[in-house]
Amino acid sequence: MREIYNVGIIGGGVSGVVTALQLSKHGIDSVLFEQQKSVVNGPPFCHLHAGGNLYPDISVAQCQLLMKQSIEMARMFPESIDERPTLISVPKTEKYEFSNLKQRLDMLVDYYKSLIAEDSENEILGAPEDYYKIYTKADLERLTELPSVKQPKTSDQWMTNAIKFIDFKKLKMPVILVQEYGWNLFRLGAQAQLALNKTSFCDLKTNTNVTHIKDVRNENLDYNWEISTKDTVYRVNYLVNSCGFKAGAFDEFLHLNNEHLIEFKAAYVSKWDAIPGLIPELIFHGERGTPRGMVQLTPYSDDYYQIHGMTNEVTLFKNGLVKSQEKVQQPEFDEAITEKLTRGWEPKDIKARTEKAIQLVTQFVPAFKSAIVGGPPLFGAQQIPGDDPNLRIGEVRFPCKTYARSEIVKASSALTVANQILDEVHNLGIVSETQDSNTENTLLESIPKKDIDALAEGLAEQRGYPKALSRLLIERS
Repeated sequence: MREIYNVGIIGGGVSGVVTALQLSKHGIDSVLFEQQKSVVNGPPFCHLHAGGNLYPDISVAQCQLLMKQSIEMARMFPESIDERPTLISVPKTEKYEFSNLKQRLDMLVDYYKSLIAEDSENEILGAPEDYYKIYTKADLERLTELPSVKQPKTSDQWMTNAIKFIDFKKLKMPVILVQEYGWNLFRLGAQAQLALNKTSFCDLKTNTNVTHIKDVRNENLDYNWEISTKDTVYRVNYLVNSCGFKAGAFDEFLHLNNEHLIEFKAAYVSKWDAIPGLIPELIFHGERGTPRGMVQLTPYSDDYYQIHGMTNEVTLFKNGLVKSQEKVQQPEFDEAITEKLTRGWEPKDIKARTEKAIQLVTQFVPAFKSAIVGGPPLFGAQQIPGDDPNLRIGEVRFPCKTYARSEIVKASSALTVANQILDEVHNLGIVSETQDSNTENTLLESIPKKDIDALAEGLAEQRGYPKALSRLLIERS
C-alpha cells in the first residue's frame, strides 16, 4: 500500500473503473474502492447509444453527444461491443412521426462523417451511408418472402429474420434499421478488472466498504482527504465520488448540497428458441410510464433475450423515482425496492415481472408468447442530476477543490467524465509530470480475448445469470 495516493476513487462502476484506467494510462496512481466482489455492478446496460435513437424526445445536440461518447467507449472496450443493428419503429398508437426521426438521422450521418474526418478510427459503426436504412411496407412484405439467414451480414438479412415475427400492421411506416450496437456489461467489467489488476498505477480494493471520509485540506498535511474502511485509513490528494445512486451519502459527510434523483429499474431475462437466425435489437417506441411505454427486446447468444418495458409493471416501479431533500442528500427507496437492491429478488417476483415483460413484447411479436423465464432480472439504481428524469447526458461536478462527483446517467458518458477529472487533476498540480500514450489504451489492449471470455463468464455465473449473457452474438473478426 502506498503511503499517499494521488487519487482516491469511491465506487467501481463504469465511471469509477474508466477514471482509474485513464489515470493509469497517464501514469497517475489511484486507489479504487468497490464494495462488491467485482467491478461494474451498477445499473445494467445493453445498448450502445450511438445516436440516441431510443430517445425521440431528446435534442439533436444530446443525440450527437451520445454518438461521440459511444464511439469513444467502443474504441476503448471493443471486445464488449456486439456489432448487430437495431430496429426502430413507432406503433400507430404513438405521436412520434417518421419525418422527425429521419431529419434527425440525416443530421447524425453528417455528424458521424465529421467524427471520421477528425479521426478515421472513429468509423466503428460501419460506413456513414450505411448508418441507417429505411424500410417501407412494400419492402417488409417483400422481405417476408425471403428465407431466413442464420448469420445475417447485410441490413436486409437482419430485417428478413426479424420481420417474419413482427406484426408490422401495428406500426407506422416506414421503419428504420440503424447501426446502434449491443454493449455487453460482463465483458466490459471483465476487461476493466483484468486491466486494473495488471497495472501498478491502481490499487483495486474489492469487497471493501468506505465507512467515512474526512476533509483535512486545512490541516497543513501532505494530503487532502482521509478515506476510512473497516480497518484502514487511506490518504489521498484528490477524491472522486463515483458511487452512482449512493453519491449523496458521501456528500453528507462533506456537508455538500446536490440536487438529484435516483431511480430503480429492471430488465428481464427470457429464453426463446423460435427463431432460426439472429435478429436485431427491436425497439417499439411508446410513452414512458404509461401502459404503452417503449418495448425493447435485446438479443443475446444461445436464444436469450433481455426485455425492457417502460411501464410501471415491467421496467419502472411504483416509488422507483426518489428525490434528494435539502437536508438529506442521500434519497432512500421504500422497503420493497431496498430489499431487491440489498438481498435480491423473490422467485415469485421474478416470475411475475418477467411474464409481464414477455406479455408486453407479444403485442408486437405474437410468437414471443412461447418465451420463458431465462434467469433473474438485471437491475439497479442510477442517479440523475437535477430534477429531469428524462435526462440522458451525464456530467461531472467539482463542488469543492480536489473533489469530483461523477454524475453519469448512461455508461457511454464515463470516458468524457474521466477525462474531465484527469484535466482537473492536472490543472490543480496534483501531479507534476504524467506519462502519455497516443494509442487507445495499451493497458486494455494488452488483455487477451481468452482471458476476457473466461472472466466475463465467471462474472455472469457469480451474479446468478446464464453464461450466455457474457458472450457476443457476433464474433469479432
